[in-house]
Amino acid sequence: MKFWERPLALNIWEFSCCILSGYLMLSIHHRLYRYFDKHWSEENNYRIRMLRELGVISLATILFQNLTLLPLAAFTDDGLQWYDLADINLIPLLYSLIYYGVSRTNYFLQAYVNNKIKLQEVMNDQLQAELKFLKSQLHPHFIFNALNTIYFQMDEDVSAAKKSVEQFSELLRYQLYDQQQTVSIRHEIQYLDSFINLQKVRASDKLVLNVQLDPALYDQEVYPLLLFPLVENAFKYVGGEYWINITATLEKDTIHFVVENAIPKITMSASAGGIGLENLRRRLQLLYPGKHTFDISKTERTFKAALSIQPEPVAYQTVTTEEDEDQMRHHR
Repeated sequence: MKFWERPLALNIWEFSCCILSGYLMLSIHHRLYRYFDKHWSEENNYRIRMLRELGVISLATILFQNLTLLPLAAFTDDGLQWYDLADINLIPLLYSLIYYGVSRTNYFLQAYVNNKIKLQEVMNDQLQAELKFLKSQLHPHFIFNALNTIYFQMDEDVSAAKKSVEQFSELLRYQLYDQQQTVSIRHEIQYLDSFINLQKVRASDKLVLNVQLDPALYDQEVYPLLLFPLVENAFKYVGGEYWINITATLEKDTIHFVVENAIPKITMSASAGGIGLENLRRRLQLLYPGKHTFDISKTERTFKAALSIQPEPVAYQTVTTEEDEDQMRHHR
């Protein structure tokens, strides 16, 4: 107990043995950790796994201390006393468990963070795949109809057919925008303008089209192809009195886009919107969670779709190529 009264050489010897045994015990710890991670990694219940690990660590510590430090106390100085037995078993065990708690907590926390990161990456990949899939499904029937229109125009008016091909190419070019890049409403309106011009070629002369766009919207940023399904749906199901109203406004940093069209009474149920509007609803949930409203209403002779979006600060740079600038000057 009074180590300062003991021979210096004996103190140095016992201190050296204690330090060496400490490092050996740490080495045993890490070997056991590798064993746990290799053979018990499939254990889903972490509480059971940690209790098993604690049991093994405690047993290993007690065995090691009794094999190394207990003989040291027994054959030196005044021999083995009862408090030597308590100190050699309890104090190193306490420190061993503290070390286990700190090191394994850090390990499990890091593993948890890594798993969360991997899970988030997988979810992001799945969401991006779903967004691309939904985007690709927006208008296959429109492409078919546009090609048919151009085909029949070739026999009647070649210059008009060339104009239709130009507008059609602008529509397809717009599809190449990355889904993760926002575009200005100006780009969306240019896209809708090309689409409407193509639809006018196919539409009846009695179609009354009313478009009101707030100029304050032009510099707002949104993800591409969110407005198109509403306009496409209106042209697809328009009938009856044969009119379409398109309105876009900006109120308190919220974009409001409303499309209303007349429908034949007999096709009212069909005009509730097909896969295009359902895909739009899903894309809005992925791109603007909690920052949009999308409402569909119908009467006996009208169908109305209203979309409101609260654009977030732009996280991605918008794509504006020289070709886009040429198109903007052309539209102006």
